[in-house]
Amino acid sequence: MKRIAAPLLFLLLSLSLPAHRTAYAQVHTFQAENGHFTLDGKPFQVISGEMHYARIPRAYWRDRMRMAKAMGLNTITTYVFWNVHEPQPGVYDFSADNDVAEFIREAQQEGLYVILRPGPYACAEWEFGGFPAWLLKDHNTVVRSSDPKFIEPARQWFMRLGKELSQLQIGDGGPIILVQVENEYGSFDKDHAYMEQIHQMLVDAGFTKSQLYTADGPEQVPDGSLPELPAAINFGPGESQKGFEALKKLRPDGLFMNSEYWDGWFDHWGAKHALTDAKQQAADLDWTLRQGYSISLYMFHGGTSFGWMNGANSNGKNYEPDVTSYDYDSPLDESGRPTAKYFLFRDTIAKATGTTPPPVPTVAPAIIIPPFTLTQSASLWNNLPKPTHSEQPLSMEDLDQAYGYILYRTTLTGPVSGDFVLDQLHDYAKIYIDGKLIGTRDRRLDQKTPQLAVPPQSERLDILIENTGRVNFTKALRGERKGITKEVTLAGKPITHWDIYPLPMLTPDKLAYSNAPCSGPCFYRATFNIDKPGDTFLDTSAFTKGEVWLNGRALGRIWNIGPQKTLYIPSPWLKQGENEVVVFDLEGALGRSLQGRDQPILNAKSSAQILFWCLGALVLALGLLGAIRLLSRAHQK
Repeated sequence: MKRIAAPLLFLLLSLSLPAHRTAYAQVHTFQAENGHFTLDGKPFQVISGEMHYARIPRAYWRDRMRMAKAMGLNTITTYVFWNVHEPQPGVYDFSADNDVAEFIREAQQEGLYVILRPGPYACAEWEFGGFPAWLLKDHNTVVRSSDPKFIEPARQWFMRLGKELSQLQIGDGGPIILVQVENEYGSFDKDHAYMEQIHQMLVDAGFTKSQLYTADGPEQVPDGSLPELPAAINFGPGESQKGFEALKKLRPDGLFMNSEYWDGWFDHWGAKHALTDAKQQAADLDWTLRQGYSISLYMFHGGTSFGWMNGANSNGKNYEPDVTSYDYDSPLDESGRPTAKYFLFRDTIAKATGTTPPPVPTVAPAIIIPPFTLTQSASLWNNLPKPTHSEQPLSMEDLDQAYGYILYRTTLTGPVSGDFVLDQLHDYAKIYIDGKLIGTRDRRLDQKTPQLAVPPQSERLDILIENTGRVNFTKALRGERKGITKEVTLAGKPITHWDIYPLPMLTPDKLAYSNAPCSGPCFYRATFNIDKPGDTFLDTSAFTKGEVWLNGRALGRIWNIGPQKTLYIPSPWLKQGENEVVVFDLEGALGRSLQGRDQPILNAKSSAQILFWCLGALVLALGLLGAIRLLSRAHQK
């Protein structure tokens, strides 16, 4: 037999291995021992920060990772979002921005370890907590429970995910050191049989060569943890000593890790932008590191819930949808630029660990795009798809629709008048009679039932509804079907005979646009030119409520109630030369303008807030004026 030259032998060996492994991948061991971690038997302190691949343009993954290294992190943490990978049952997508395996490989290439949080539940202020909407088509399915109708799809999902990621564990030479079982289940329920099933699914999917663990709030550890696995804890500023003391009472031998330290917070539509106490957070970070405990910052870099992916909060009564931006007041802002908090944390980590981090990478400045006018339009009413007829209202999920809008149309025959009730509206509705807007219903608000009077002649009723984001927290998520989820009644009697139009709005750039005037629910289109692409922030202040697309890609939601008034546009999504923008607005008008700013607007006040504060200032001013007059008269006397 002839000898094969060494370089050729190396090449042949490389080709014979799977693409995600190298011929000489170095195998390591990583485990929890005596309350702490060991890497190859030596003590290892995890200093991690959370960043989600789906919230960051793929072209920027490495940039964000290098920023993590430069702040002093040795690990990054990410959820896996089931809904982006399995949009339909058995149909999987791990391409482009969904290539989570490539995200993890790039982390290793940048010298970072990875904590994987595959769920199947994520929370994360993400649509439906990461669950795919199709789980709700069967109304009897109980998600996040031992219900076989949930467990079996979850099992199939984990087995498919294992094919992508199991070989990237540290025991196979990859960077994944920790894999979380479920996510804060103790805040949701205390079904240990369910937790054992999720644990076994991950083992069956091949996640055995990294350290499995659970994570809960300190008080919820008994309900959400498993006796055979280490239990990490999650908490926020000012709770470090108290949190670990609580954990030690439950688990004297550890593991001592804060797996989610909340160094910021998220924003709801109609509320203020979160601004948190960086000095308190730095003090907590310093204390934790000096104890020798491990930590993962939630978030290191929040990014953006592009498209329709924002979640919502609800306790079963109120409803608070999240904005598109996931800036989170984190060390790296939404566009990946280091903040004052970043440098404070960087100094804190360096001093607490006695290390010198790499230099902070430079970031190209954001660009300004001059104002441009949207001169073309397409009416929603003229671009409706073929409807589905049903005697009773059907939800989006009933019609295999996940996101966007849905239109319910029927004919009313009078005379009749009385209370007009949308039972279980999810989430935001515009109501029209013969094409004329007669009212708005918003799930966020405690609105009184409107009165409706129908004359003897027939009238067309249209109810246009937006899915504003499925609840991602509490048991309210189990009933998060979208549209009209029960019935519509007038004067106490059900309205029937509906034509229902699913409006997922997947390709609004393909509509037939014209220069004709268009008001009400309309799509508006314009183009603009740039010489050199760069990050920018699209100012949407001129519009009311809807969605924006750039070059066919959904950027996110807009809503004039604030606090967010700009949408982040990453440089790689722009083209040199001509770019196309489409805006869907429920109350638009032709001729409104957009512009690109070099700074985001994330804390704008709504017109109602401004009016309220102006009235308050006026009352205060009148009161002061009255007091001055009284003092003046007293002085004269």
